[in-house]
Amino acid sequence: MAVITETLEADAAGIARAAKLLYDGRLVAFPTETVYGLGADARNGEAVAAIYEAKGRPSFNPLIVHVASLKAAEALGDIPEAAAIFLSDGWPDGLSLVVPLKPNTGLSALVTAGQSTVALRVPVAPIARALLLAFDGPIAAPSANLSGRISPTTATHVLNGLDGKISAILDGGGTSDGLESTIIGFSDGVPLVYREGVYQVPDGMARLTSAKGTKVQSPGQLASHYAPLGHVRLNALTAEAGEWHLGFGDVIGDRSLSAKGDLREAAAGLFAALHEADDLGKTAIAVAPIPEQGLGRAINDRLRRAAAPR
Repeated sequence: MAVITETLEADAAGIARAAKLLYDGRLVAFPTETVYGLGADARNGEAVAAIYEAKGRPSFNPLIVHVASLKAAEALGDIPEAAAIFLSDGWPDGLSLVVPLKPNTGLSALVTAGQSTVALRVPVAPIARALLLAFDGPIAAPSANLSGRISPTTATHVLNGLDGKISAILDGGGTSDGLESTIIGFSDGVPLVYREGVYQVPDGMARLTSAKGTKVQSPGQLASHYAPLGHVRLNALTAEAGEWHLGFGDVIGDRSLSAKGDLREAAAGLFAALHEADDLGKTAIAVAPIPEQGLGRAINDRLRRAAAPR
C-alpha cells in the first residue's frame, strides 16, 4: 500500500520526527558519509521485512546494522582481535565489519539473513550520528534504492526510486564519499575484504567480493548491482555511436568523473553521474578506464557490477 513520503529537514525537529517514525516501525531514509541508507529498527522484524519489500531485495542478502558507538557494536557482535588494526583511532569513515553475532541481541533474524554473523557500522556523518542517538537503538540500513539499481547520494535520488514506499527521507544534501562502505570479515582471525568501498585497505589483503549463487557473506556481493537503466561498457577511450561517455583524466567524454584524474572526486561523483544518465534517458553508457588502485578498486567494482548481465 502506498504511503505519503515526507521529506524532513535535517534539523532537530526533523531528526526527532525521523526517530519517532523508526520507533513506530516505519522506514526512514537518511544520509551517511557514503550513500543514503534506508533505515528501520533492527529489532523489529516487520520493519526489517518492510525494507526488503520496499527495495525488492532478495531475502538471502543480509543488511548492515548501524550503531552509535564501538560499545554499541560490541553489544551485538564479537569484535575479533584482528579488527584492532582498523579501530585503533576509533571507528573510521566508511568501514563495516562482519563479525560473529552475539546471542540474545534482540536483532531480527531477517537482518542477518539467518546467518551466524552480523555486519556492523558506526557512521561518522553528523546527521546519521544524531539520528542514531535520538533513536537510541540499532538501525538496519541498506542503501535507499530499489534493489540492483544505482545507490542514492541525494534525497532526490531516494525519492525517485522509493516515493510512496517509505515514510520519510531525512534530507541532508549530497553525501561526501559517494560510494558505499568497505566491508571486512574475518576467516580464522584473518581479515578478508567482502566489499570494496571508501575505506582503503592494502592491495595485498585477501578478498572475497563475489557471491557463489545465493551464498552471500555480506551485502554488495551480487554480480549485478548498482545498475543504471542503460547498458554500460567499460574501459572505453572513445564512445561508439549512441553512447554517452563518462570520462576520467585525459579522456574527456560527455561528462568527466574527474578531469584531473582524482580518484576521490571520481568516487564521490560516480553514482550521481549514473543517475544523470538515467535522467537524460541514455540507453548506452561508455566509461573511461579507471586505474585499479586505491579507490579505483571500489569504483571499478561498482562499474563491473553495473555492467554485468541482468
